Amino acid sequence: MTIVMQWHDWLGLFGQYMMLSLLSISGAITTVPDMHRYLVTQHAWLTDAQFTSSVAIAQAAPGPNVLFVALMGWNVGINAGGGLAAGWHAWPLGLLGLATTMIGIMLPSTTLTYLATRWGHRNRERRGVRAFKQGMAPVVVGLLIATGWVLANGNRTGDTPPWHLWLVSGVAALVVWRTRIHLLWLLGAGALLGVLGFV
Repeated sequence: MTIVMQWHDWLGLFGQYMMLSLLSISGAITTVPDMHRYLVTQHAWLTDAQFTSSVAIAQAAPGPNVLFVALMGWNVGINAGGGLAAGWHAWPLGLLGLATTMIGIMLPSTTLTYLATRWGHRNRERRGVRAFKQGMAPVVVGLLIATGWVLANGNRTGDTPPWHLWLVSGVAALVVWRTRIHLLWLLGAGALLGVLGFV
């Protein structure tokens, strides 16, 4: 896939990820629906397959949860450089995309988290601080459900509803909610279902 990006597109990408950084309650994964809207639907800088692959690969890899943002930026940059067929000439733009998205997603939230944590620790006994912490739980659950919705719909082929993806997502959600099975086992089961052609 080849795309054309001007300097204002890079600046817009950086600004979008800075804004998403401030909305990323409980981690960057909760902003996946808006990332999909911006990168795939609105600008067509990534395909659905590149988008969902970026999330899946980063979640399966060891390391921080936020690595999917780096993969998305890398893919946008590689696409702007002419795609993988362009060879190593596309790599500098891939690195620019990686840096743009990672700095954009990390800088505001890291700064805000540092300042808010210091303030919250000093005022941890206040009723408002305790109420805020308890009130954020339903917001996080709703954002994670929206993320699952976008990722499952990204694998849709034609007009047929992806019932099998919803089934796997529902079972995985129930297993996470009701058991203490490690998430890597669920990722492995999902990979096995993918190899077998179920998803």
